[in-house]
Amino acid sequence: MLPASGIVLVVDDDAAVRAAAEFALEMDGLRAQPHDGPEVLLADPRLPARACLVTDHSMPGLDGIEPVKTLRRGDLALQAIVISGSGRAHERLRNLAKRTGIAQILEKPLSAVALADRTRQALSAA
Repeated sequence: MLPASGIVLVVDDDAAVRAAAEFALEMDGLRAQPHDGPEVLLADPRLPARACLVTDHSMPGLDGIEPVKTLRRGDLALQAIVISGSGRAHERLRNLAKRTGIAQILEKPLSAVALADRTRQALSAA
């Protein structure tokens, strides 16, 4: 079981995807904190000291990589999982994820089991 301080920050501009991810994580006993975009996440004063960020890669405005970079500059112990809708995570995204230290890239449609498993692994490493 995860320590109470492990929170999953879910960021997706698609309300249905965000709600499905939040539901899947909470059904697996994880605490999710949803945000409808990177800007909303970065402005949130309730960010925990330890978290896993599950974020869509492609969103209007900032992409899903930018909040990872920004939050890691602070005191937040953060692991990140990026969701890609591209069918196969293309090479550029894989390289960017590797350079940014992103734990995983998951492809849509999301598997609830894979999302929960990868999130637990990421939180254990945070």
